[in-house]
Amino acid sequence: MTTTATEEVICKAKRAKAASARLATMSRAQKDEILLAMADAIEAASWEILEANRRDVETVQQKQSSAAPVDRLLLTQERIAETAEGLRTVARLTDPVGEVIDGWRLPNGLEISKVRVPLGVVGIIYESRPNVTVDAAGLCFKAGNAVILRGGSDAINSNIALVRILNEAGAKHGLPEGAIEIVETTDREAAGQLMRLTEYIDVLVPRGGHGLIRRVKNESRVPVIETGEGNCHVYVDATGDLDRAEEIVVNAKCQRPSVCNAAETLLVHRDVASQFLPKVGARLAAAGVELRGCDETRRHISEAKPATEEDWATEFLSLILAIKVVGGIDEAIAHINRYGTSHSEAIITQDLNNARRFTREVDAAAVYVNASTRFTDGGQFGMGAEIGISTQKLHARGPMGLRGLTSYKFIIMGEGQVRP
Repeated sequence: MTTTATEEVICKAKRAKAASARLATMSRAQKDEILLAMADAIEAASWEILEANRRDVETVQQKQSSAAPVDRLLLTQERIAETAEGLRTVARLTDPVGEVIDGWRLPNGLEISKVRVPLGVVGIIYESRPNVTVDAAGLCFKAGNAVILRGGSDAINSNIALVRILNEAGAKHGLPEGAIEIVETTDREAAGQLMRLTEYIDVLVPRGGHGLIRRVKNESRVPVIETGEGNCHVYVDATGDLDRAEEIVVNAKCQRPSVCNAAETLLVHRDVASQFLPKVGARLAAAGVELRGCDETRRHISEAKPATEEDWATEFLSLILAIKVVGGIDEAIAHINRYGTSHSEAIITQDLNNARRFTREVDAAAVYVNASTRFTDGGQFGMGAEIGISTQKLHARGPMGLRGLTSYKFIIMGEGQVRP
């Protein structure tokens, strides 16, 4: 990375650190006013945003033939409106900063309170999906944090336009300079620079594919919250309602295949495979899904290609589905815990004991009974937009909303007590 690019990243990090001190003391009314102004500005500038996005999409289309990267990158009037509404939803959410989590009084008279505080400066390293730019900025700001955004080169025009619009709208209502920073250089090493800035950045959140998440997790000196990678499964149990199962599987795979909570593997109990697989296979094939199955699956779905060991471990993020026939819930749970990424897993069953076993024994941030994995989303959970889906176990797990963007401090009130 050039000296100029290095200086850009460090300068932005310093500004964000300075802004974080001011953001931590802003009232909810101030923050909500700014968020609503940002939402209005995003909608008012929709044609400018679409033009920037068009340039990004054209560049990607010239380089790639797959539709999945374009879908993640593409903005439309509807998606822009949804993004603006996401900011309004965040404005309506309760401000977590200052919330008293717990409190007690000691025998010596000391009164102790555990109170939520902002993390400080949050760095987001992500790919494609320019809606993440707005979601991350809005959530970090509402939780009292400054944010440094480092999006992928494929969305650079969209991201720069969005951040400029957010900052211009916010500045008119008191948004501190440095509250929302974007790294404009597309040099790959800019992300590496962010990973080393422990003096200025309090936490890094990577959002993207396997390669990005592994790189950040392995190289970062800044604490990392791992998010995003989703090798999600749907298991159809022997007692499952097969009509319901068919709708859930088609939704989990096809509703939006390019996102992390889409199903990538279907597991089917051997007792219902001959009845269920031909029917669901026909539905999926008609929807354009490429099916890759075990030997037993291929006896029921003739058009299925042979599945490989790699297929069981792959997050396809496209219209590809791996299918395996299993002997029962033990085999299904073992398969999920071996190949899954601790994101979202579902069982279709009418057996209460199996439902309880699945929710207890499957290691994932979100575990569903008789519902699609596509609901793993901050908005769908009633939490507003999320910064990402955390698949780790420390600090935050699952859809990471406002509270996941806070830490806490202990406040101790005394009357002259000294330790004996």
